[in-house]
Amino acid sequence: MGTPLLEMRDIRKSFGGAKALDGIDLKVSAGECVGLCGENGAGKSTLMKVLSAVYPHGTWDGQIFWDGQELKAHSVRDTEHAGIVIIHQELMLVPQLSVAENIYLGNEITLPGGRMNYGAMYQGAEALLAELNLKDINVALPVMNYGGGHQQLIEIAKALNKKTRLLILDEPSSSLTSSETETLLRIVRDLKKKGVACVYISHKLDEVEAVCDTVSVIRDGRHVATKPMAELDRGKIISLMVGREITQLFPKEPHAIGDVVMEVRHVTCQDTTNPLRKRVDDVSFSVRAGEILGVAGLVGAGRTELMQAVFGAYPGLYEAEVLLDGKPVKITSPLDALEAGIAMVPEDRKRHGIVPALSVGHNITLAVLGKFSKFGRIDSAAELDTIRTEMKRLSIKAASPMLSIADLSGGNQQKAVLTKMLLPHPKVVIFDEPTRGVDVGAKYEIYKLMFDLAKRGMAIVMVSSELPEVLGVSDRVLVIGEGKLRGDFVNENLTQERIMAAAIGAQAA
Repeated sequence: MGTPLLEMRDIRKSFGGAKALDGIDLKVSAGECVGLCGENGAGKSTLMKVLSAVYPHGTWDGQIFWDGQELKAHSVRDTEHAGIVIIHQELMLVPQLSVAENIYLGNEITLPGGRMNYGAMYQGAEALLAELNLKDINVALPVMNYGGGHQQLIEIAKALNKKTRLLILDEPSSSLTSSETETLLRIVRDLKKKGVACVYISHKLDEVEAVCDTVSVIRDGRHVATKPMAELDRGKIISLMVGREITQLFPKEPHAIGDVVMEVRHVTCQDTTNPLRKRVDDVSFSVRAGEILGVAGLVGAGRTELMQAVFGAYPGLYEAEVLLDGKPVKITSPLDALEAGIAMVPEDRKRHGIVPALSVGHNITLAVLGKFSKFGRIDSAAELDTIRTEMKRLSIKAASPMLSIADLSGGNQQKAVLTKMLLPHPKVVIFDEPTRGVDVGAKYEIYKLMFDLAKRGMAIVMVSSELPEVLGVSDRVLVIGEGKLRGDFVNENLTQERIMAAAIGAQAA
């Protein structure tokens, strides 16, 4: 193969003395898709921020060569001008603007006098979407009219409008359904045929396997290996990522299941935008001490809304009866739930799990500040001692407990949220999509934590869109479909097919 389109040599980047990147090399050729794999905190996003000049030239050491010439970019506009475009995990669309306006944002077509040429932009946007085989999008409508999956694909159209030669996709399928993911993978294959180079960052190794020609693995800021996908399989990639072989992803351990701890009756949630529609329709369930109750169902089935109602966090009108140890408890807010002994790790950790302006440590102790308060003042020494103990227990990687939580990787942020919710020593913990956007090693640690909690007699409810995860972890599985309880199965010889059949209403509960 000739000169690579992109070559990164010996890239080094530090934050306050802590090495985030320690001599990373990366090559990508035109028409090649390179999978960039590594655990949360390995340095993947930092490396891509160096490449896209979020961290400008001069703030890191090493060299970047683009089309044979050294690239010294000082801004994202410089790298986009060269043809390097990154699509971040958190989408960069403006919800109130139309699809066309978003696609042309910063590259607007104007008429003489500076007025927007909407006709040309609508036509161009439609042509770009047709190129991606997306025919059901009205480019004149606001982007907020479309779901996360369509928005992800609109973001790709926006990138292609910038004459992209190298497209960086950071966890592109984290909010996509399986059919939308298939569309995404088809788009990546089509781009490769047109000579566009791609860097594909994902914890979903089946996707890496499906579209990547080469895989580069980094661990703790260091380059571990770069190999053709043909020489690898998922097991080998995992072993390279975590530095050890994980023979069993779900470390299931025997645990005793006791009496019913929490009983939930007649949960009904009205849609926040359409009061005639019910997001959850008269659902009742129970969970026992030491039991891991999986909750499965299609996207939009009402699983998250059901758990928000139990936790007192549903934003609209709802009804729910909750009994703990057989006694009714009144829950009108998350604080009521925590005081009663119910904790919840939310689905969207960035919006509902962390306070970005606070440090890692102060996020961890938010739910138990009263424990460290003496005469209206916080005992900082006792608080710091607890923070350090808990960070060590869950292997939260941070240079300092006082580092901003926003600077941590997604997996380490998730562990901090888990720690915060476990500090009040609840009787019941609700995990809503606990491993979304989390690498294989961190997933294993979270599963192990769940089994440890179950062995200690805690009741656990786990909502997950990944059926292998539901089957690998749960003792019993609830299936929710269109806001109704469609199935309640003991997890013995239970199959993905049986769960899906119940979810779509093809099988009676």
